[in-house]
Amino acid sequence: MNADLAAAMHARAEGASTGAAAGQADRGAAVDAPVLEARSLGVRLGDAPVVHGVTLRLQAGRWTSIVGPNGAGKSTLLKAMAGLLAPADGEVRLDGRLLSEWPHRTRARRLAWLAQGGAADPAADDLTAYDVAMLGRLPHQRWLAAPSEADHAAVERALRQTQAWDWRARALSQLSGGERQRVLLARALAVEAGVLMMDEPLANLDPPHQADCLALARTLADAGRTVVTVLHELHAALLADDLMVMAGGRLLHHGPCGDAATHAAIEAVFDHRIRIHRVDDQWVALHR
Repeated sequence: MNADLAAAMHARAEGASTGAAAGQADRGAAVDAPVLEARSLGVRLGDAPVVHGVTLRLQAGRWTSIVGPNGAGKSTLLKAMAGLLAPADGEVRLDGRLLSEWPHRTRARRLAWLAQGGAADPAADDLTAYDVAMLGRLPHQRWLAAPSEADHAAVERALRQTQAWDWRARALSQLSGGERQRVLLARALAVEAGVLMMDEPLANLDPPHQADCLALARTLADAGRTVVTVLHELHAALLADDLMVMAGGRLLHHGPCGDAATHAAIEAVFDHRIRIHRVDDQWVALHR
């Protein structure tokens, strides 16, 4: 395992005492009402049903990772939870209110999104990294108003958090895939939303910046945000508070990362080709 990723995992462990599971339970018990909730959610892409009858509750101060094999419906579920895909069945609620009833600008201030693979509008390629990050402040600005001091401060914080500040004046088209990903992450962070949803945020990042991204997800959750990530890297997903295990468009399991039932669900969904082990006080996924 890369040393930087191992360091991030070790930092996660040091944040908990020998009663790590109890610490997670305390965070979950502190807030009973869900921030984001799905009820019997079904999603279709064209005529094809992709997500089937998913019910879940996500609370403030928790980082939840979604895992499962390719084609499990992870990204589709995340998009539906973010309001980017309309449900075919069931509903999604944000702070107890139907997601579809939220005014777009208000919802955009409450919920931030990072797309898979650093996807961005091609028209943004000519924008500087700074201007791309400033797009995250649009929900906070009046129509055609110049950015405020608060907007500039939020953008600087976000670019520094993703180590992108030094090349803020470069065009997005001039950046590598990993640099581009960090700028787009900064755009999502600049929203300063209570809910942050990220689809494969580690894509294109080198190991040190993967570790930084994971540490940031932990920091945001510990500060009271709701963080949801789709991750293929199981060692990274196991750093979260909770795991959702999907296959065939269905949610098979949703529980704390340290629970034996969660480990069993992960092993089963990958055809028992991996096992979850405790190594140096960390949960890791190893090939059989």
